[in-house]
Amino acid sequence: MLALTLRGLVERKLRAILTAVSVVLGVALMAGTYVFTDTINASFDKLFATATKGTDVRIRPRQIVQVENADPPALAESYIAKVRRTPGVAQAAGGIFRTGAIFRENGKVIGGTTGAPKFIASADPKRFDSFVYKRGRAPVAANEMALDSLNAGKQKLQVGDRVRLGGVGATRTYDISGIAEYAGGSSLGGAVIAIVTLPEAQRITGQVGKVDAISVAAAPGTTPDQLRARLRAELPRSLDVRTGQQDAAKQSKDIRDNLSFLRTFLLVFAIVALFVGAFIIFNTFSITVAQRTKEFALLRTLGASRRQVTGAVVIEALLIGLVASIVGLGVGVALAPALKALFNALGIDLPNQGLVLLSRTVIVALVVGTVVTLIAGLVPARRATRVPPILAVQEGAVLPVSARRRRWNLILALALTAGGVALMSLGLFGGGSSGKVTGLLGGGAAVLFIGVAMLSPRLVRPLASAVGRPLERVFGVTGRIARENSVRNPSRTAITAAALMIGLALVSFVAIFADGIKSSINDSIETGLRGQLVVQNRDGFTPIPAESEAEIARVPGVAQVSGTRFSNAKVRGISGTASVSSLDPLSASKVFKFDWKRGSDATLGRLRFDEAIVDDKWAKDHGIKVGDSLQALTPTNKRVRYVVAGSVDNRSQIIGDFAISNVAIERDLGVQQDSLQLLLLSPGADVGQVKGLVKQVLARGYPQSKALTKQEFKDKQTGSLNTLLGLIYALLALAVIISLFGIVNTLALSIYERQRELGMLRAIGMSRRQVRKLIRYEAVITAMIGAVLGTVLGIFFAVIISRPLADEGFILSFPIGTLIALLVLAALAGVVSAIGPARRASRLPVLESIHME
Repeated sequence: MLALTLRGLVERKLRAILTAVSVVLGVALMAGTYVFTDTINASFDKLFATATKGTDVRIRPRQIVQVENADPPALAESYIAKVRRTPGVAQAAGGIFRTGAIFRENGKVIGGTTGAPKFIASADPKRFDSFVYKRGRAPVAANEMALDSLNAGKQKLQVGDRVRLGGVGATRTYDISGIAEYAGGSSLGGAVIAIVTLPEAQRITGQVGKVDAISVAAAPGTTPDQLRARLRAELPRSLDVRTGQQDAAKQSKDIRDNLSFLRTFLLVFAIVALFVGAFIIFNTFSITVAQRTKEFALLRTLGASRRQVTGAVVIEALLIGLVASIVGLGVGVALAPALKALFNALGIDLPNQGLVLLSRTVIVALVVGTVVTLIAGLVPARRATRVPPILAVQEGAVLPVSARRRRWNLILALALTAGGVALMSLGLFGGGSSGKVTGLLGGGAAVLFIGVAMLSPRLVRPLASAVGRPLERVFGVTGRIARENSVRNPSRTAITAAALMIGLALVSFVAIFADGIKSSINDSIETGLRGQLVVQNRDGFTPIPAESEAEIARVPGVAQVSGTRFSNAKVRGISGTASVSSLDPLSASKVFKFDWKRGSDATLGRLRFDEAIVDDKWAKDHGIKVGDSLQALTPTNKRVRYVVAGSVDNRSQIIGDFAISNVAIERDLGVQQDSLQLLLLSPGADVGQVKGLVKQVLARGYPQSKALTKQEFKDKQTGSLNTLLGLIYALLALAVIISLFGIVNTLALSIYERQRELGMLRAIGMSRRQVRKLIRYEAVITAMIGAVLGTVLGIFFAVIISRPLADEGFILSFPIGTLIALLVLAALAGVVSAIGPARRASRLPVLESIHME
């Protein structure tokens, strides 16, 4: 049987290749994801290990509350003296490494307005210095700075050129004294790094008298572990004391944790691709088992047992899966650099110090690809065992499906469909961790897809009629034959269409959900802001100096400027982290619109430093009322208490979970700079003219900021979403491409099956061109069935998933034009996928085809 199976694979090479392609593509994305992310992690490991090789112990503030895109807390510079007095310390120095703003002399942002962050770093003593100067030297004067080599090369900047740096205050101009590499690498993940003297770094970042970390070198005869133990005994528990190796490992772990979403994100699309591929494999084996009914019956007649027949099909699936997985692994290794190039194009320049292929990647790729193929082939393999030997003597014999089996298939399909909806509903409304919710949603969607795919044979006839009737009216008898052929075997058409259904369902869902997000953003801005102009950072994360408010307020036509800031805190009695925003009590109500539930604009106007305004829904969810106290732990490790003074319906997300005053957020949470500034103009002021004057103020001292009209602000918010959408669509395209291979495979197999029929059509006068049209129309009908089902499912997913978000201000919106475009593209994809099979069908020899059994 093994020899027979191998010979069959060799004789049916095209079918085997087309089946394997779906596995190859899915495994390639999975393996490429692992190689890509493992390479990044290993590169950061090497960078940090090199950067800390001269440091025996490093001391940092303990950070309990994490804040995205925010610097960790600093520690008092006075600790350095205490460290130096500790026995066994040979040298100790403090350093700064914080977010800043870096520009060319003309105000152009170095590193662009997206991608990696910009850092201000202090020049360290030689022993602790993480930078290697390729040209020039480290800065020694207050007006000097050095720039990382990657961005110096991109900007064509040399020693002696001038660069502007900014932080909590207005920018200043510095002379470039050197071009440096971080830890011997070209960059720190593409980040822009400006190196200045320690006092200047403290001034720029607003950390005068503070440092981010203290690097310590051990005296001869003292090991790093011994020194760490001594320092641990001398310093307070609010500080973390680690050896240099431990600190490097911690930094690497933090990077891994921050980038873990990237691996998860890419693996989701790999799983989708493999899931779609499983439908292709199932359909292919189902068709071939049906076509080989007589062959299997003959084997049974010659004495083959059911087990041997099943084994033949299983071995075939196993071999295809194993070979496809090996090829997919190789393609995945080649795909990893392409993934890096894709992220580079998006402005995310991640380090790469040589591809890393771990044994885990090899094992997972081979096992997953082989198992998916094997599972998809099991049902057709079992079907092959039901072939009775008597069918060997019947021409055109097929294995019948009993009415009882059809009835049980329907019951199972309905149960799976209902179960999928139930799992998704449980994930959305049952609560639990984000991992649990994601698992229930993903599992429910997969079960729902399988249920609908099993139900779809009953939908093929009406859908084929709806799609095929127009073709019949336009193209006559050719269109009619194509429509009738598509319903000849509803199960085959349905499973082929189901593969495309999955891809189109996800694309439609993303399109609808993205349109809803855009509508929600626009509504939030329109209903939540009174101001006509907005000052925002250019790159999405660099803070805006709060002192710019005073200068902008002096611009003619500006009536009011109000800044807002964001951070996080842990509230006692509430799991997770609460989002915190801050407002200026005296001006916020003039530029923002609040929908008060308890309190009024006057409540905000008299907000004290120890009071807060809460999101009404968040407060109700956690049993918080006006007059209650919020006991919070802040990112600066301070424990503070705020009395709830009022509550608002926070659909526009202005205040996060709760809001405090700007003074309180600076005092308690250490946030010194604005995230956003709203400008209210004087009555009759010209928006365009005032905007021009504000831009001049920003260009002079604060080029990290940009003045936008309300409409421009909307466009900027939705524009960043479009970049993410482009990446998602590109990755989902893989699933759609795999489904098209399924259409090609099905058409190729059906042409083999229908050679005699096609020969008869040619014999009675059908031209080659008409044969090609016939196959194309069949492909279009199949593709449109999948597209219609996918669109309906995509709409269902969007509706059900958007319901819990309605209270958060999400507005469900349907991009009708996009959905119609997807249907048109599906039809065109059907035409493209039919090119090869159609040409093959048109070239079949007429006489040979007529005499085929």
